[in-house]
Amino acid sequence: KRLCNPPKRMTQQTCQWLVVLIVGVAAAANAAENVALRNAIDSIRQADVKRHVDVLADDTFEGREAGSRGGRSAGVYLAKELTRAGVQPAGDAGTWYQSFGARYRNLLAEVRGSDAALAEEYLLVGAHYDHVGYGTARNSYGPTGYIHNGADDNASGTAVLLELAEALALLPQAPRRSILLAFWDGEEKGLLGSKHWVAHPTVPLDRIALAVNIDMIGRLRNGALEVGGTRTSWRLRRRVSEAVGQPDLRLTFPWTLKANSDHWPFYQRQIPVLMLHTGLHGDYHRPSDDAHKINHAGIESVGQLLLPLVVRLADEKALPGFRAQCQTEHPDDRQRLERPLAALPVRLGVWWEEPSQLNTGLPVTRLVPGSPAQQAGIHPGDRLLAVDGHPLVDGADLRTRVLVAPRSIQVTFQRAGEETPRQLEVSLAGEPVRVGLAWRDDEAEPGAVLITRVVPGSPADQAGLLVHDRIYQFDGQDFRDSQELLVRVNQAERALRLRIERAGQVSSVQVELPARTLATPEERDQAPATD
Repeated sequence: KRLCNPPKRMTQQTCQWLVVLIVGVAAAANAAENVALRNAIDSIRQADVKRHVDVLADDTFEGREAGSRGGRSAGVYLAKELTRAGVQPAGDAGTWYQSFGARYRNLLAEVRGSDAALAEEYLLVGAHYDHVGYGTARNSYGPTGYIHNGADDNASGTAVLLELAEALALLPQAPRRSILLAFWDGEEKGLLGSKHWVAHPTVPLDRIALAVNIDMIGRLRNGALEVGGTRTSWRLRRRVSEAVGQPDLRLTFPWTLKANSDHWPFYQRQIPVLMLHTGLHGDYHRPSDDAHKINHAGIESVGQLLLPLVVRLADEKALPGFRAQCQTEHPDDRQRLERPLAALPVRLGVWWEEPSQLNTGLPVTRLVPGSPAQQAGIHPGDRLLAVDGHPLVDGADLRTRVLVAPRSIQVTFQRAGEETPRQLEVSLAGEPVRVGLAWRDDEAEPGAVLITRVVPGSPADQAGLLVHDRIYQFDGQDFRDSQELLVRVNQAERALRLRIERAGQVSSVQVELPARTLATPEERDQAPATD
């Protein structure tokens, strides 16, 4: 607007052409960035993942025990692959390695951020590459004395981290923040590598905006990927879900974090963390954790989620830091947040059969004892023909008309053996329901709400919304909190366009609303929408 109101510097037409040019250039640049990111995502392939896992889980490396001949050889392989990928070494004295303890060594690589200011902040993405060697009574479920190749634990996470390094190097411009890639050693001996790095960081700890840990992602089953740590900062669940591009992934978000992998030293230092994991199995810490059992397509899916997530987080203007409340949250808190609301009172109280032909009415099969229908004198066997003069098409039509009616309805019905239809005024129970949703705020996810009730038969139910879905947008726009969403829902005329998340999958849902029948705005505001 300022540009197009210049004080006699250019004509209005010239100004408008200039604005069109600027918008067009910006759109073209954005499209080019999207294509580049898509190409980088597509570079994470099953064949490459399989190659890395097959090498790291080969008997040649003798189970990759930290400090052993096989463990150090695995480190040499990683250094060669990082060199080939084109990322920069970030270890001691310009090498890939950070040495510590009894011949242990982390490997560190960096993708320097493209923003002069934000490049001093880091996203750290790590995976341990060591395993338990031949196994002992302390670290193996047996039999010991045989090579424990650790294909899932954690050649799988190491493989996807190598693929992430290569994909990041393919981007024509690096993300705004810097990204530190960490291959931890000594995890199986007590998180030694990550603990050492936290005690002797190669970049200041206060510059780590987020630490992502990838541990055992090689046994994806039924698309189930566990993403822990989303409550260590704000809106992390949403950020993760919006990065999912694979319809076969189904995410779970545990609240509890355990001291069982390399996210823990960062969590202890109050750094936000994420932990990616596909679950334990019968081959865990046994010689049978071999490469032929790996789900390579699953690792590819995890990698193709990880890259856009990392890029998105690294590009954000500001990341909100550590959410201290996560340290005191208890499973009971989760139960309270996710507890569904009790069902609303039955407004009419009839069961029916669907009509066999159009315009034949709905035969009543049962009545809820003491319901408004029973009290008004409707009987089993009556055939419901119309509500408020509107002929009933089917059961969904009846439900909708009953739900939205303000206080009472006039029911037209045919009683068996009678030629003339009867009419009854039925006083309905409860309040009118136009949408059929209730929700709660989640303090860890501001700007989103958790659905706690979907009224059966309501427009929300017919649109397919479920309890525990999360609403992220209304009509393509964010909202601040549940109260703002409530106002916007109550103002909607004929449809709600909602962006929702279910099990990590984000999709759009349109809720078709009936015409308003409530008498006043005050009555409309009484329609339950949030608890």
